[in-house]
Amino acid sequence: MMSSGHTPFPKAAFESLASSEASHWWFRARNRLIVWVLKSRSVKFRNFLEIGCGTGFVLEGISRNFPEAELFGTEYFEEGLAHARGRIPTATFEQMDARLLNDVERYDLIGAFDVIEHINEDEAVISNISRALHKNGCLLLTVPQHRWLWSEADERACHVRRYTRAELIGKVRKAGLEVQYVTSFVSLLVPLMWLSRQRRGQKSAEKNSEFDISDTTNRILEFAMKVELKLIQLGLSLPFGGSLLVLAKKAGS
Repeated sequence: MMSSGHTPFPKAAFESLASSEASHWWFRARNRLIVWVLKSRSVKFRNFLEIGCGTGFVLEGISRNFPEAELFGTEYFEEGLAHARGRIPTATFEQMDARLLNDVERYDLIGAFDVIEHINEDEAVISNISRALHKNGCLLLTVPQHRWLWSEADERACHVRRYTRAELIGKVRKAGLEVQYVTSFVSLLVPLMWLSRQRRGQKSAEKNSEFDISDTTNRILEFAMKVELKLIQLGLSLPFGGSLLVLAKKAGS
């Protein structure tokens, strides 16, 4: 899912993504947090739509943890959907631009995980999502956080912005949604993130080059994220971090 004017990801990037997600610390950690939030906040849903589902890694995790839910996924790029369909054959998929989502009160839960930062018209997309939710339905978002972490890596990833907490909460509320829970994550690794983003030449690096790390480094980073999740589970809403999660609810009648 990308803003107009950006070049689509090459097909090889989706193939690399699909082969790396299941073992990569970042995707595994984000899935654990998403599932924990849904369970700990007792989010009830019969159906779930993921906007910008990519290769289907999050949907696969939702399917394992909530097997009774009817699953839907939309994605801007058909190259991503080719992998997603293979991962979750029971889900319904559609190639779609989120700016054109026009459903009305159709879904109990909608997720967009590191998607809206690619879209210039992010407020329109959040408004579309709000309209598509049933009354008392929920939106779960993750986005990259802190403008001071902006680097060539964001440009390579075709990001339009990194969010502040106040900015994202404001846009969610403007769409008529009530924030239920918010936390930063990738907090313990912020110093490492900042240092890595000072290196030159990131913009010219290959897409998904951040996957080229050793198994040892991958295990260390995942361990740090498991420690962080424990802190969140103990009730800490982390005030800073490389990413931000927001759970919001549409008011009932």
